[in-house]
Amino acid sequence: MLERYAEGLAAGTDPYSPEAWPRPDELGQAKVEAASIALVLQLTRPWLWDQLDDGVRERIVAWLGTVVGQPYPPINLVWFRIVVESFLREAGGPWSVGDIEEDLAVHASLRRPGGWLSDGQERAYDHYTGWALHLYPLLWVHLFDVTGALCPPSLRQTWTADLGRYLDDAVRLVGSDGSPLLQGRSLTYRFAAAAPFWVGAVTGAGGQPPGLVRRVASGIVRHFADQGAHDRNGLLSLGWHAAWPAMRQAYSGPGSPYWAAKGMLGLMLPQEHPVWTDPELPLPVETGHVARLISAPGWLVSARRHDGIAVVLNHGTDHARPGDLTADSPLYARLGYSTATVPPLVGASATDPVDNAVVLLDDVGRASHRSGFETLFARELPGGVLAAASRGPVRWVDVSADDSPDHGSGRTGPTIPGPVVTVASLLRAGTEVRLVRVDAAPTQRNPGWRSVRIGGWPVAAGIQPETRAGTGLSGAPYAGAGTASLCSRLRGLLGLHRGGVATGKDDSPLGARTATPWLATDGVPYGEVLAVAVVLDRDGPNEADQLDPTVVVHPGPSGGHRVELTWPDGHTTEIDLPAAPQAAV
Repeated sequence: MLERYAEGLAAGTDPYSPEAWPRPDELGQAKVEAASIALVLQLTRPWLWDQLDDGVRERIVAWLGTVVGQPYPPINLVWFRIVVESFLREAGGPWSVGDIEEDLAVHASLRRPGGWLSDGQERAYDHYTGWALHLYPLLWVHLFDVTGALCPPSLRQTWTADLGRYLDDAVRLVGSDGSPLLQGRSLTYRFAAAAPFWVGAVTGAGGQPPGLVRRVASGIVRHFADQGAHDRNGLLSLGWHAAWPAMRQAYSGPGSPYWAAKGMLGLMLPQEHPVWTDPELPLPVETGHVARLISAPGWLVSARRHDGIAVVLNHGTDHARPGDLTADSPLYARLGYSTATVPPLVGASATDPVDNAVVLLDDVGRASHRSGFETLFARELPGGVLAAASRGPVRWVDVSADDSPDHGSGRTGPTIPGPVVTVASLLRAGTEVRLVRVDAAPTQRNPGWRSVRIGGWPVAAGIQPETRAGTGLSGAPYAGAGTASLCSRLRGLLGLHRGGVATGKDDSPLGARTATPWLATDGVPYGEVLAVAVVLDRDGPNEADQLDPTVVVHPGPSGGHRVELTWPDGHTTEIDLPAAPQAAV
């Protein structure tokens, strides 16, 4: 097949060809594509690069050489310049040791605890941690710097340890059906989510058993192959399972889905490698209940064997910085993400958040936003309970004039300030108890604020999911939405008075119709703790309110609250919700 690639390289780098490529110094996106070209030229060097005519090689070097000295955003893209210039170094072309040192310094600034990396200085935790920021460094030293001339051995050891810690978390974020977590930008890359597992196997740096690597990587690829990701021509289109053009970001093009090729890196390994010969091992979600705290992104992880779904509750990620005043990004700022659901990405629910959101509704029914919040804590508690909390002033954002390119961040516009909202999640055995408190000084209490609304998990299907709302056996409100295979439900525990289901059409890549249950207050109960049980599972509709935890609220220190939960098996959990600083309210 390399003859076709040779023809493409010859045509693309010929400035007089009708198929000439724009150069990296002419078009920013070409900086991205240049890295893929350089990486594969290195991988296939004996069969492709060494067989090209001298004139074609010179043109390729000249085309790639335009990256030298070019500015690159301080995110994962710095690795694209490192890879290109490292290939140019080996090919006798121009390169800059200063560029590589500068880019390595940017990468170092992105490292976070536990082997995680943020894709930029914002709280941008997503699949780029794995399919870019872990993949390129170790491939680079494996392919370009085997002598250690560019990368000191101590740095490689750091990267190796980071990858091992990251993969120990990442393997728990895959559902038993092979679905990766539906969170963050560039999801149209699909099974590229398998890339960090493969780079660990290829370089010997991952620390995962070979049979587990094959299970997770092949499971991710199979998930998309079995769900119709290839079109009638056998091609990957912009979308998730089938084509869904709204999945794209501003930088997406027809070829963008082929970053998925990174999920096939294991094919570099010979057939006698242990990843092909060892028995497959089950995923963590297939062996029992997973409960894990991942501190860098502020995630509480639950994965359950009985339904195969992995979920994260999010109190640390929003693609923003603390104090920012943007609107919420659907793929970053929601309170929950899973391997079976995705937030509505277009339409009213994308700009007025319902799913996994705690909002105030103003006098015309518009929902508030909370990006820029502060993470208060994330911790493990006795009895298999995970707990996290976040707090910040909410706002209403008019994004109608923001036509900037979509790179995953929340939109901006004129804002109307709102009160401080504290949200806490206590997670045990797949059930979340979500606690909410609204704080505002009397002079800040706007009579036009209608209520507090708490949304559950969004369910998508080809036809309208079953929806229901009412009063349960305990007299508390409940709301639910479900299909034959997935059920989302909310049950009020404290302070909620009514419920309903928000529905949408053509707003999700998982189905033509969506439904999200919600519960709400009558008015805004300032300074009171609200509580709701939030469940996503495959058990089907269940109105067993009597099995919910009980919640008792006591006065806490300095004007806060101490909340005591008693779970159905009698185990008791206590947490403190600190009072909001007076300066904030």
